[in-house]
Order: sequence, then C-alpha cells, then structure tokens
Amino acid sequence: MPPKTSVQDYIRTIVDFPHEGIMFRDVTTLFADPRGLRLAVDQMLHPYAGLEIDKVVGLEARGFILGGAIAHQLSVGFVPIRKKGKLPGATISQAYTLEYGEAIVELHDDAISAGEKILLVDDLLATGGTAEAGIKLVERLGGEIMGCAFVVDLPDLGGRAKLESMGMDVHALCAYEGD
Repeated sequence: MPPKTSVQDYIRTIVDFPHEGIMFRDVTTLFADPRGLRLAVDQMLHPYAGLEIDKVVGLEARGFILGGAIAHQLSVGFVPIRKKGKLPGATISQAYTLEYGEAIVELHDDAISAGEKILLVDDLLATGGTAEAGIKLVERLGGEIMGCAFVVDLPDLGGRAKLESMGMDVHALCAYEGD
C-alpha cells in the first residue's frame, strides 16, 4: 500500500451508498487514523491562522468531531448546530432544502454574542444547504463568519458557489469532481 501523504488518501469511497449511483466519501477512515485526523485539523485551520476567531461552529454531526479539535487547537469555544429537537434550552431554527425534502437545524439562542468572529466547520460541502442554514443562524445572533472550512468539496453540486455568492470565504482540503 502506498504511503498516505494527503487527506484524500485517508478517505474511503463507498459505491452506491446510501442510494445507487452515489459515491459516498467516508471520512470516518480519516478520523480513525491519528495522522490523518491531525493532518485534516492542521490543514483546516491553517488559512485562518492569525485571524481573530472567537468560536468554532460545527455542523451536525461530523462537524462536531472536526470543530471540537479545531476549537481546541485555537483555544476557543465550540458551538454545535444540531438537528431540530436535539438541543435543550431556548433555540433559534433555520429550515433548509435537501434533495428529498426539507430539514431544520437549531442553535442555542445564547451560544454566540453579537460581534463574535466564527469559523464554521463541517466534513463535506455538497449543495451547501446545511452550511447556508448554519451561516444564517450565526448571523441572526450577530456573529461574523470569518470562514467556512470543509474536508471534502463536491463542486459539481454547487455548494461552494452558493456560499461564495453569500460572500463567504470557503476552504476545502480536497475535491471530488463529478459527484
């Protein structure tokens, strides 16, 4: 087996999951390897080194793994954005569109203070719906998104273009064309 030198080398592709014709990019193999996880975390926060970041926001669920590790490296707090009904206490909600319907994500209404600088993190950028919803939640609380960091970008699905059209700085460690 050749040596693994890039984040993409650690990502497993599962054909026809969850549906026929889908090439699922499985980052759990990246997370399971200590070198792979370290490489991903270091590369995801590198573009934001030297910027003032107050909190890292992670999108459910794999964004929690990355976001927590990145927040630790930056010595800042971590805030989860969860599916509807998963957070205790008062929340704000944002609906977004999926290929097969609509979903809702939530954020505690006191998780971010006005003016805080936020790095938004998730494992994969596809259509950008979840990330867009997360951005809207953060902005409703007065947070300023400093960047959006992902492990994988699927550019053909338009998520990067959507986020960039919102004025977001988007950083992804690797891209899979044609997905």
